[in-house]
Amino acid sequence: MPAFLHRLGRLAFRRRRRMLALWLALVAAAVVCMTAFGGTGKLDNTFSIPGSESQRALDRMKTDFPTFSGTSAQIVFTATDGQKVTDPADSARIRAALGAAASAPQVAKVVSPFDAHTISADGTTAVAQVRYEVPQSALEPNALDALKSAVSGANQQGMRVDVGGSAFGNAPSESHRSDIIGVGVALVILTLTFGSLLTAGIPVVTALFGVATAIFGALSLTGTVSISSTAQSLALMIGLAVGIDYALFIVSRHRFHLAHGMEPEESAALAVGTAGSAVVFAGLTVVIAMTGLTVVGIPYLTAMGLAAAGAVLIAVLVATTLLPAILGFAGTRLTPGPGSRAMRREQAVGGAGEDAVGATGDSLASATGENVLSGTGDNVAGGTGESVAGGTGESVASRTGESVAGGTGEHVASRTGEHVAGAAANAAERWFRLVTRRPLLTLLAVVASLGALAWPAHDMRLALPDNGTAPTSSSQRIAFDRVGEKLGPGFNGPLLVLADTSHSSDPTTAAQRVAATIGALPDVATVGKPVANPATHTALIQVIPDSAPSDPATKTLVNSIRDDRAAIQRDTGATVQVTGSTAVSVDVAAKLNSALIPFAAVVIGLSLLLLLLVFRSLVVPLKAAAGFLLSIAATLGAVVGVFQLGHLGSLIGVDTTGPVSSFLPIILLAVLFGLAMDYEVFLVSRMRESYLHTGNPLGAVHSGARHSGRVVTAAALIMTSVFAAFLTSDSTMLKQIAFALAAGVLLDAFVIRMTFVPAVLALTRHAAWWLPKWLERRLPDLDIEGDRLGPAPAAPESVALTPSTAD
Repeated sequence: MPAFLHRLGRLAFRRRRRMLALWLALVAAAVVCMTAFGGTGKLDNTFSIPGSESQRALDRMKTDFPTFSGTSAQIVFTATDGQKVTDPADSARIRAALGAAASAPQVAKVVSPFDAHTISADGTTAVAQVRYEVPQSALEPNALDALKSAVSGANQQGMRVDVGGSAFGNAPSESHRSDIIGVGVALVILTLTFGSLLTAGIPVVTALFGVATAIFGALSLTGTVSISSTAQSLALMIGLAVGIDYALFIVSRHRFHLAHGMEPEESAALAVGTAGSAVVFAGLTVVIAMTGLTVVGIPYLTAMGLAAAGAVLIAVLVATTLLPAILGFAGTRLTPGPGSRAMRREQAVGGAGEDAVGATGDSLASATGENVLSGTGDNVAGGTGESVAGGTGESVASRTGESVAGGTGEHVASRTGEHVAGAAANAAERWFRLVTRRPLLTLLAVVASLGALAWPAHDMRLALPDNGTAPTSSSQRIAFDRVGEKLGPGFNGPLLVLADTSHSSDPTTAAQRVAATIGALPDVATVGKPVANPATHTALIQVIPDSAPSDPATKTLVNSIRDDRAAIQRDTGATVQVTGSTAVSVDVAAKLNSALIPFAAVVIGLSLLLLLLVFRSLVVPLKAAAGFLLSIAATLGAVVGVFQLGHLGSLIGVDTTGPVSSFLPIILLAVLFGLAMDYEVFLVSRMRESYLHTGNPLGAVHSGARHSGRVVTAAALIMTSVFAAFLTSDSTMLKQIAFALAAGVLLDAFVIRMTFVPAVLALTRHAAWWLPKWLERRLPDLDIEGDRLGPAPAAPESVALTPSTAD
């Protein structure tokens, strides 16, 4: 893989104009296909779960009760100024509004509150039902707006009209402002990281190319494939984040090479071959995890997984093809200026900062007797040919920590892991030194803090979002709250029971007895009169629970009706099925819950296998899996604390509490798995490289921080800011996903990878890199960092301990 990517990077660099033209053509083709075959107007936000009881009942209702099979809306009339909806003037106004609603586009039937008796006890509120024969996804773009306009005439002094209902649920999420915010913050972080606006702009430009291709490509399929607006937003969110991060890793390696005198073409090719290999590995893990969501069997989730996987795959292709072409256009202009802070930083990392080992991995003073200059220029391990930092990995300073450089007191790669020439450690290395000073104490602090954060997750409630979580100023939220207050929370999510009475001797009596049996169950407010279809021998019964749609009591009621079906069939001869939007939500949550543990086991098992192959160690993959579980648990606890318990929710625009989206845990597992492997590979691979060259386990941990800490920190901050920018969305589901991903990346990158990981490696020392010989012989060497491509820019042969006397 590294050799292939090296050749690909060189080819893209040399043929940069053709490569740029190719990607421009791909974006243009995606736009044309979107215009011709799809577009945002064909997005489908309908939840369905093929094969479930609720879906089978809905499918049968399309033929037996078509006016009940589609989506529905509610028109809520509220009398003000002490009036009642039953007053002659108000009732006349309501009937006129309902007549206008019946002529609105695609409306199949309007049920008057005076006929259905859906009037509050105090007479101030009346609720009319508007039924459609098509699902929400099949409504015309202006159908709901037309309904609002039709009834607006009743919205006069003395009366308020609000329109809501399930037809308004799962409204398309708006994210155009979010991506602009995310890009802006990312550009600021990149500028601070590189100290160059030109260098900072390259990852942003390439990421936008990838996102444009992915989003336009996905929208071109909406005419033939069911894709939700949440899937589009998730693909945008993840594609933008990983696109910038993947380019950051490669550009950072390219700039390191340029700072050490390498020609731009070879530098770009080597960066793609080394850092690009890790990008491909990390990207494919995300693609595999997101594609794995298809096995759950829920179309809504399948579309989300495939859309995100496609965005990540395109981000990988952009990073390994378009990016080196852009680097070719930039040429030497990306080289840090002589004497600049960026140049000093790159040279400190690549030269004097090595643990008594040059960038090529060679010993500074081998058995041939090469000189390490002391402050006076005397030879250390001179003509005798004794090895300094020889094959055993011993440091120039002895095990007792004696000084090599006389009066300076500096050590060259001492057993404590100090770096050469006493070069000042960067911020990441200083942090790693702090957390590895008392590694056991660090581990206890991490586990205790994340455990406390994870605790609320034990009480997590899962459900699909409804209008109760819509923005408080929206019409559907006002209608939802008003109905719940005046008629009871169950009116916002009625259950539909489909009874097949074909095997009953008296179908009418059987349907009535079914309704009576259900009415006697706990948590039932009212049961409607059965609506029969004599031609098909079926009856439809509406059940109003005492509890809200997302309340656990409603789920219990659904399960109680299903558990009693055998007794109902024995007593009446009728078979029953429970459906409706609330029952669909219950079935989706149940299916996701049943798939969560097996999916988590597959994800963790895959991480163990991949990291075992990459790092050829037992401790590294086990520690990574443990850290992944800690970050997942802590993230879910934070989500429950904010969205379900309401802690600090006002800071991110959460104005009401409610259950966590049923889709969130499994999406979080898939996405965070890939991103965690991303940071693990980029950080720990440098540690392993240093350990193989020096044999110093603690020094290797510090060296990994010096080389990769700054870039991993920038990448994590960029990804967090991109995800956090989507907290401005009006969609509760998207807001929860954005918060979970932002918190998950923040915790995994800084608490797990930058704190937990170095502490474990410092505690286990040499054992961290141990692998049984029999297993080592059987495992393939993946060479994820491209070590066989050739040496990176080398440090000078003689390392001066005191620069002022080294010349």
